[in-house]
Amino acid sequence: MPVSDDHVTILLGNGTHRANTPAEIDAMFGTEIVRRVRILNHDCQDPTRNVFFGRTPSGAPIWFDKTYVEADKRIVLGFIEPHFFAGFSGGAKGVAPGVAGIESILYLHSYDLIAHPNSTWGVMDGNPMRQAVQELAAACPPDFLINVTLDNAKRITNFFAGNYVAAHAAGCARVREQAMTPVPHRFPIVVTSNSGFPLDQNLYQTVKGMSAAARIVEDGGTIVVVSECSDGIPSHGHFGSMLWHAHDADALEQMVRSLSKPRLDQWQVQVFANILKRCEVALYSKLDPETTRACLMTPEDDVFQAVARRIEHIGCGVPVAVLPEGPLSVAYIAS
Repeated sequence: MPVSDDHVTILLGNGTHRANTPAEIDAMFGTEIVRRVRILNHDCQDPTRNVFFGRTPSGAPIWFDKTYVEADKRIVLGFIEPHFFAGFSGGAKGVAPGVAGIESILYLHSYDLIAHPNSTWGVMDGNPMRQAVQELAAACPPDFLINVTLDNAKRITNFFAGNYVAAHAAGCARVREQAMTPVPHRFPIVVTSNSGFPLDQNLYQTVKGMSAAARIVEDGGTIVVVSECSDGIPSHGHFGSMLWHAHDADALEQMVRSLSKPRLDQWQVQVFANILKRCEVALYSKLDPETTRACLMTPEDDVFQAVARRIEHIGCGVPVAVLPEGPLSVAYIAS
């Protein structure tokens, strides 16, 4: 039996990110769909929009968007790519943090979970972050999942549909084959991106591309990042304001470690600080040089010259790794 348009709601899983604008929603769905069905932005901060379920076995507070909870049928959609601390995107992440309340999201991104060595790219088994995500989603699970994989032109390459755990696991196996590759050693210079628009809109998101490169850069080496950052740091959230309050990477990491209570965006600062503690980050972007330096990076206005200067400094014949798709092309050291 077909479902009428007035019985369909599309809930955008924004997590902690800003609401999508009407123009962005039009671009995503087309004006015909926008006219036909109700489309809502999830707001993790609005206490009237989220309901409390209790706590997971690990102690996480369970808060979900009321629209998601009260739906007769819940279908989660998304795409799967390597993720810098949840192993892979997609699956239960469409529920938590996608449509979770702020208390749940802050728990998922706590210092200890982010700091665990198994909370990293491509790791599912033994990943405490992934376990916490699964426990939260299990409190109010989706009835069906549709996840896709994409090529570097953002075209759909595969569909994975069905049970939200089993279908996602099959998709992760495929992505691991397509997007992750072993390399024999670390490199003194790694060139990366944040996979272009829309993932390179700001510095906050660009940390993902840096994190992918950090897996294979030598201690004391350089990551050269190409990311437009047209949306700046950005201005919303606490990522930028936390960066301004530390004069070096050690101070930045210590600030996050010593927070008396969880703070929005602390996880991105934590990952960024640990990268900066190990290596130089040189950024080619639309950020002005002063802002780039204030964020503890080296501004660059020519990618070729940025790499060439560092090769000249180290010596001819130095190996350079290039990750053209940034967080969508994740290398790791072969064991």
